[in-house]
Amino acid sequence: MRANWELVLEKVLSHAEHDELIALFQLLLTEEERSAIAGRLKVFQLLLSGDLSQRQIAAEYQVSIATITRCSNYLKHMSVEHREKIKGLIS
Repeated sequence: MRANWELVLEKVLSHAEHDELIALFQLLLTEEERSAIAGRLKVFQLLLSGDLSQRQIAAEYQVSIATITRCSNYLKHMSVEHREKIKGLIS
């Protein structure tokens, strides 16, 4: 079976209620996966803010250097416009 990310996004967008989204994500993602997504979001927010070094993020938020490096490399390869758009979406 081939996964269809667009279908996932459509399902997520079709549920505007907080409780519905919680139920949907509990169905689709394990606790570890939800925690990983939350952690990655926090890393992106912190990297974009520029207030902490990567080592400080790792120490203060118990996030692996590998995760921080992946996020940082992803941001480095984005255009300035795309980075600003992402910053607005997750701030």
